[in-house]
Amino acid sequence: MSAVPRHAAPIALPLLAVILAALAMIGPFTIDTYLPSFPYIGSDLQATPAQLQQTLSLYLFTVALMTLFHGTLSDSFGRRPVILLSLVLYVIASAGCALAASLPQLLWWRAVQGLAAGAGIIVGRAIIRDSFAGHEAQRLMSLVTMIFGIAPAIAPVIGGWLQGAFGWRSIFWFLTAYGVLLSAFAFRRLPETHPPAERQPFRAAPLIRNYLSLARDLPLLLLCLTVAFNFSGFFLYVVSAPAVIYDLLGLTERHFAWLFVPGIAGVMIGAFLSGRLAERLSPRRTVLAGYLTMCGAAAANIAYCALFPPAIPWTVLPVMLYTIGMALAMPSVTLITLDRFPRLRGMTSSFQGFAHSLFAGITAGVVSPLVSGSALTLAMGMTGLLLLGVLSWSCYLRVQQAGR
Repeated sequence: MSAVPRHAAPIALPLLAVILAALAMIGPFTIDTYLPSFPYIGSDLQATPAQLQQTLSLYLFTVALMTLFHGTLSDSFGRRPVILLSLVLYVIASAGCALAASLPQLLWWRAVQGLAAGAGIIVGRAIIRDSFAGHEAQRLMSLVTMIFGIAPAIAPVIGGWLQGAFGWRSIFWFLTAYGVLLSAFAFRRLPETHPPAERQPFRAAPLIRNYLSLARDLPLLLLCLTVAFNFSGFFLYVVSAPAVIYDLLGLTERHFAWLFVPGIAGVMIGAFLSGRLAERLSPRRTVLAGYLTMCGAAAANIAYCALFPPAIPWTVLPVMLYTIGMALAMPSVTLITLDRFPRLRGMTSSFQGFAHSLFAGITAGVVSPLVSGSALTLAMGMTGLLLLGVLSWSCYLRVQQAGR
């Protein structure tokens, strides 16, 4: 691999991957760790399941809003300052959640968490593209995805253990401690990869002009929708986890690993395959392989749910297969997206992150309540979101072909 640019502080590449993955882990930790506590938070704060679902969707909507600015700010002021300030805000918000005495207070601090939580993954993508090109960038992004994949697998397990031992507030104290440790580590070791000479002026007129350029770029919009819909097909099961574990499978808060570990194992397998295939297959062929895998998983999921009742492990195996295909395709689509505007990679990453978080929020707040009542409707929801991803990718290919 190429070295990190000369203007950056020296850092070993595996350590860089670990730091970027740890920053990206903030998102799944903030979403998945407290899911086993839903019934207990509701009982303590006198909140219905529908109201508790809004603590998730509100967080995701504020993530979506702020992702429009994380990358832009890093294009203007550098990657390090944006990440470090966001970590400080995240620590404050997590402590606020732990101390919340009512549902409105919890909603407020979850919204503040969302304003800070997306910086790591958004700016982290820009750091990768600042530092590497071609196959090397895809390999590093795949490595980051593999390490990052640990978080969604262990987060609900940690949450279930903390809930059983100390109650739901301990989960948010855990997130506070994670933010503090990561802040100290990033302050000492995270390099700056965006030198002052390459930064964009932070003025309203140029920013609006650049955002309009991105918003008018049809290929970019289609690529962003591709990633968003592919991920939402899996995320539907993440946000519906309390219904799947408690209602459909009849399990307890200590059994969330049955859903999350296979799904995240699939992410890690798909990311590993993506890295290994980087030099052997073109990005488009890699994406095709990913879609064939996801479509097979969705078809198997509907077939099983139509014929048999929910049961372990058959209910979760199609989800695992789906995530293999999703993670196989995602690095290639992401790198193609970032290459649309090479001088605005931070803003482009923000644009992609906005679409990703916006549709994740819609999936949590709208789609999940509609389809989480049965295994079959969940499977149909996954398939519908996947087909929207297929449509977006197909339209992108047609637009690119027509533009030649």
